[in-house]
Amino acid sequence: MKTALSFLFILFVAPIFAQNPQLESIIKREMQERRIPGLQIAVVQRGQIVLSKSYGIANLQYAIPVTSKSIFQINSCTKAFTGVAIMQLVEEGKIDLEAPVSRYLDSLPQAWQPVKVRQLLTHVSGLPDILRVLETSPPNLSEEAAWAKTTIAPMSFTTGTQFSYNQTNYALLGKIIDKYRQKPFAEVFKELQFQAAGMPNTGFGDYRDVIPNMTQSYKYVSSLNGQKLKEEKIINFNAEFPPFRRTASGMNSTAEDIAKWIIALQKGNLLKTKTAIKTLWTAGTYNNGKPTQWALGWMTKPRAKHSAVVATGGGRSAFFVYPEDDLTIVVLTNLSGASPEDFIDELAGCFNPEIPASDPLTALHIQLRKQGFDQAIAIVKEQKAKGGIPPSEPDLNDWAYRLLSKGRLTEALPLFHLNVYLYPDSWNVYDSYGEALMKNGQKEEAIRMYKKSLELNSQNEYGKKALEALMK
Repeated sequence: MKTALSFLFILFVAPIFAQNPQLESIIKREMQERRIPGLQIAVVQRGQIVLSKSYGIANLQYAIPVTSKSIFQINSCTKAFTGVAIMQLVEEGKIDLEAPVSRYLDSLPQAWQPVKVRQLLTHVSGLPDILRVLETSPPNLSEEAAWAKTTIAPMSFTTGTQFSYNQTNYALLGKIIDKYRQKPFAEVFKELQFQAAGMPNTGFGDYRDVIPNMTQSYKYVSSLNGQKLKEEKIINFNAEFPPFRRTASGMNSTAEDIAKWIIALQKGNLLKTKTAIKTLWTAGTYNNGKPTQWALGWMTKPRAKHSAVVATGGGRSAFFVYPEDDLTIVVLTNLSGASPEDFIDELAGCFNPEIPASDPLTALHIQLRKQGFDQAIAIVKEQKAKGGIPPSEPDLNDWAYRLLSKGRLTEALPLFHLNVYLYPDSWNVYDSYGEALMKNGQKEEAIRMYKKSLELNSQNEYGKKALEALMK
């Protein structure tokens, strides 16, 4: 399959590589290293689409090339659109971000009722995750049954004290939109965002829906049907997104459509004021006043210069907006695990060379490629000594987990270790490092990490279960 993919890459991509040497070189490198079948990129600069290109294969089975009309799953990038939908209600005075969700939805469990709308958007609610319920339940569980199981699950932590990426939050936001628009949120998004921005190729659905021009999604696996494979194999990867979860991860789009949406947002066609956009892109806060990584449906990347707001989805799609630079980069792929968020800052450097150097994670990534991942702590120490800012805890954790999911333990473990070194007061870094150590067969070290995690957060239920399993 590697040979076939290389042939297809050359067939459909090579003829256009001479047009922008730096950008084309990065895309070629990343597609080859990550083995990405198909990719779209769109760039917005000063309110105009200045680049829109397609690369590779939309469907390997039929050797169909990606075009500008090819539609990709954007998974959790959907949350950015949900943030806009909520802010539209805020602008109309129908929703208050600081009000408890119980003001807008009835019959919530007692423990859920004080959670604020903003805390849903920024993932600090502490609510049990409905996705975990679905993963541990029989297939085709109804919405009613899924909610019934979720509402009796314990809170993950005290609201506002921790971050936990959580699909329950956005499912509840979908219910608010349904109620206060008096129509399904899919219709609301279509009318107030897709049509308003001129996005003819955008909508909701998953692999069960018949969607013209939809790309096939793929994934590399190292085992299949319970058997370990001699080498990784690429397979069809079809994810289901039940309708009630689609405010979190149910949209499909093209890079051009998303570029048009960003333009419409920044020109005031979706939100009326610049104040509303500023609120949309402003990080929430924990109870102690410290900022969260998340704004309203968007992740924030605060930097001394060239800050960004980001949406990522399914390890396959991402877009970065650089408000100070009036620049946006959109990259969509059809490979789960492609993680374009890892190289978008570098692509942005083709338009402003200062951007990659301004991002601690990108700067670290460039040095790790040169010196080796085992030098992670040493590199960060050197960067800090020169006045550099270390990567944030969530950024490092996300990157390490992406590597872990691909079986790249020798690269993931040093990053988890680095996170423990940088953020020793966080229960989550010990929990994550413990998980990676456990997968690497380092049982005693894993036990020590989980114990430390539970010292810092006794409500860490996953950590309790993992520790119990390790102690047997």
